[in-house]
Amino acid sequence: RQSVREVLDNALQQKATANFEFPLYTKDGRRVEVLLNATPRRNMARQVVGVIGGGQDITERKEVEIEKTRVAQELQTFIDTANAPIFGIDDKGLINEWNNKAAEITGFSRQMVFGQNLVEKYITEEYREQVKMVLDNALEGEETANFEFPLFTNTGRRVDVLLNATTRRDVTGRPIGVIGVGQDITERKQVEEEKTRVA
Repeated sequence: RQSVREVLDNALQQKATANFEFPLYTKDGRRVEVLLNATPRRNMARQVVGVIGGGQDITERKEVEIEKTRVAQELQTFIDTANAPIFGIDDKGLINEWNNKAAEITGFSRQMVFGQNLVEKYITEEYREQVKMVLDNALEGEETANFEFPLFTNTGRRVDVLLNATTRRDVTGRPIGVIGVGQDITERKQVEEEKTRVA
């Protein structure tokens, strides 16, 4: 009530308000979201004598926004808690996604890696060119599945990762980054190497 009163009082003081959102309640108690434009109403002598309010029912739009937010939060929770390392980079190669499993495997927290160049900072020199090519291809829309490369943890331990690199797009379909979903295959590689050594 207070904020609506302020909008109307402002209009009476010759200060128009555009795109003010507030709820109205119908006779049967249903909530309707309204987008209001309030402008001063003037008489023939240009004196302010009231307020003209133009409203638009934006209930459906608000419901869609709420649902989008809910789905986005659900997807973020899924990424954060997935039992696979998931990272994201923007179109410049800077890390903008780093889930809990990636942090657990590497020892690098989300706060430590955000904004860092993934290839330059966290990929060993011998694999940088290959990993960069995979990520650059994904930025061009050419996705890669089952690419193996090593990461090194904050303690220097080698972790072998099997990576799927998927293009991340904006609402127009333009590539804006890459999402990498990995699998820690370190133990499997060690078993394979031991079998080869023994054979």
